[in-house]
Amino acid sequence: MRKPYVVTISSEKGGVGKTTLAINLAVYLKALNEDLPLTLFSFDNHFSVERLFRIGKKGGNGDVGGLFTGRRPEDLLELGEYGVQFIPSSRRLEELAEVREAGPDRVARSLAASDLEGIVIIDTRPTLDILTRNALCAADLVLIPVKDTPSLENCRNLYDFCQSQGIPKKALRLLPCLIDSRIRYKGPFTDAYQLLKAYAINRGYRCMEGFIAKSPKVESLNTNPEGRVYPILTHGRGTNVHRQFAHLARQIMLAAKGCETYRVDYIRQQQNRQREKEQFLRQRLENLLPDCLVCDRSLEEPPREQQGLFYGETADGRVCGYLEENCFTDLVFRYFYRTQKEVGGGNPLRELFRESSERSYFALRLNRGETDTAKLELCFHRFDEQGLEVSRKNIELKTFENRFLGREKTPLFRLVEKAGLLENVSADEFLLIRRMQGATAEEAFPETQYAAFRRIMGQVATRLPKDPSPSPSLADLSDAAAVHQP
Repeated sequence: MRKPYVVTISSEKGGVGKTTLAINLAVYLKALNEDLPLTLFSFDNHFSVERLFRIGKKGGNGDVGGLFTGRRPEDLLELGEYGVQFIPSSRRLEELAEVREAGPDRVARSLAASDLEGIVIIDTRPTLDILTRNALCAADLVLIPVKDTPSLENCRNLYDFCQSQGIPKKALRLLPCLIDSRIRYKGPFTDAYQLLKAYAINRGYRCMEGFIAKSPKVESLNTNPEGRVYPILTHGRGTNVHRQFAHLARQIMLAAKGCETYRVDYIRQQQNRQREKEQFLRQRLENLLPDCLVCDRSLEEPPREQQGLFYGETADGRVCGYLEENCFTDLVFRYFYRTQKEVGGGNPLRELFRESSERSYFALRLNRGETDTAKLELCFHRFDEQGLEVSRKNIELKTFENRFLGREKTPLFRLVEKAGLLENVSADEFLLIRRMQGATAEEAFPETQYAAFRRIMGQVATRLPKDPSPSPSLADLSDAAAVHQP
């Protein structure tokens, strides 16, 4: 066992024995294995942790609030009695802005980045606040002490939250606590333990084996002239509670040894994936051309009217950028559908194209003719969302270059030039275009859409006709344009 196995003790109902369970469980686990690193910290402000474990009167270098302010858990630890290390509690947790603004995984991320080993026990307050949510989100095992039916009913909120965080239901275990063994019932459930266990199973909850009994002897360990808290292991050996805690500690030790995937490893993997996404996004934004690929207008300027964006990227990923909706639509109608004048807003053909473009991918490439390799063609392909070709427009460049390679660069020429297609006239190189969501370039292409885009890119690459002929250079195209220039 290397990475910490985290046990969170939580209940929305007070007075069920959470803190007593946390501090004594730490002592019993340490007694089972003296070499086991055992760390305890509490988001409750009863300060029983310090009263039991602190050696001397001097405090440490911080408290549990440091887990929310970026401090490493190792820097907050105090080594206490019985070899248990702990992070002191704090009365100021709710005052910290970092706590109020924290997400539910702040503590989990802090533990994932730490070098803590062994078992970590987290005690919580009787409320599902941001502190308890952080403790739950970090847990490999959630122990939920219940002593009566109301505390059992309160479990539902804990289960709902854990489910929302992807914590499996089997990680939550109920533990009947403070059970009065003197009470007996008539019928199939003879005592409170059997009754609570039956209720829990009926609701689909799992339970730990056994229970923790109510004991006046144990309760007295918290009240004495010295103002200390004494552990059951040393001051309650003659009680049933001692045997019950020993049995519970063995169960948790076996669960920790048998754990295959730690929660902190899961959080660490999420962190790595998030860093990779952020790095990839930064790289994409660095490679992103700042101007519209058609009209050269800066995308940082406010849009001239309400319109969407198209995203274009070459097959080799060297060139990527955005095209304003009106620019791309006008280009398609003018050059490929041979509509000489731009199609104004409200035109039914334009609206039909706009609607269908939301379910389409477009590929633009320069290639040699399929029947006559001496000819150059400008090819415009349309694919559906499964990557299947819907239509194709092949324009022979010989009859088209007057508009394509005129005295002034046309919008279509600028697009082809920016995409680098003039440098590599081949079916292997093309510009794939897709309509995106969002009003700005950064919002327009979220990660999920980009994954689908790259998948379609691979399918399109395999379905475009291959060109076995050598690719002409940019000089060849310029010579061809000069021959046919009026």
